Amino acid sequence: MKVEIFEGKNKEALIEKALKEMGVTEKDILYNFEESKSGLFKGTTYKLKVIKNEEVASYLRDYLQELTKNMGIDVSFETKIRGEQISIKMYSDNNSILIGKNGKTLSALQTILRQKVYNQIEKYPYIILDVENYKEKQQQHLERLAKRLAKEVQKTKIDTTMENMNSYERRIVHNALANFKNISTVSEGEEPNRHVIIKYNE
Repeated sequence: MKVEIFEGKNKEALIEKALKEMGVTEKDILYNFEESKSGLFKGTTYKLKVIKNEEVASYLRDYLQELTKNMGIDVSFETKIRGEQISIKMYSDNNSILIGKNGKTLSALQTILRQKVYNQIEKYPYIILDVENYKEKQQQHLERLAKRLAKEVQKTKIDTTMENMNSYERRIVHNALANFKNISTVSEGEEPNRHVIIKYNE
């Protein structure tokens, strides 16, 4: 994974320079600034680390291929990049092993991928890792559940607390209920015990 490095005294100018030289837009890259103060009167200088999302996707696919091969699973991949979001779908004859109980193996694989990129640039990428359409079905189920519960809260005017969920699942619930009349959602608790509360608003 090729990390491009740019140095200078102005953040905005550095970003502009990087985008121009690499021929990309800001949504096409993952980047992070490092700050260093050099001497009493020299002021602050910045080091900008940049990786193209295409590079990130290719690196992660190769890493996953090696990982699943070591697991003894033959996997094919479908990769899509939409702006900052990198989606990788895996297809195999052992989907249940890749998903794990309640999606825990899939979630662990996604965490490993995010950490691999963070180790290079100290910034987490926006990755969605899926096995065929497991997450799509999971999303649809969560959206239906959230809307059903929200309708009950509208009717009874009594707040309801959902089960503990990871950040991806909580985001699905927040988005699903964003435009519900008289309804707001908040996340509470400490990881891994964070949950969504569906609240009634007058």
